[in-house]
Amino acid sequence: MDDRQLKSISSQVSSKFPEVSGVIPNVKRQSSSKTKSSPSTYLITYRGKSKAADGKSITRIVRVTANDSGKIIKISTSRLWIFNLKNGI
Repeated sequence: MDDRQLKSISSQVSSKFPEVSGVIPNVKRQSSSKTKSSPSTYLITYRGKSKAADGKSITRIVRVTANDSGKIIKISTSRLWIFNLKNGI
């Protein structure tokens, strides 16, 4: 996967999840379980933070599976709420 393909994927992800805009993703090549001739896939992980309406911090993790040509196969996301234990919030 080249930089142009990664920028295109990042642009698509940022438009759906603005809290990961500008984040440098972690890219890992996944091994192919079928044959050596099957195209490679990549796991691209973004981690961003934002604030909820009540002021709590939310970490959003977006995982993208893309093929060797830069086409997005799957997107999944999760949110982690960060609590301030000092203030009991």
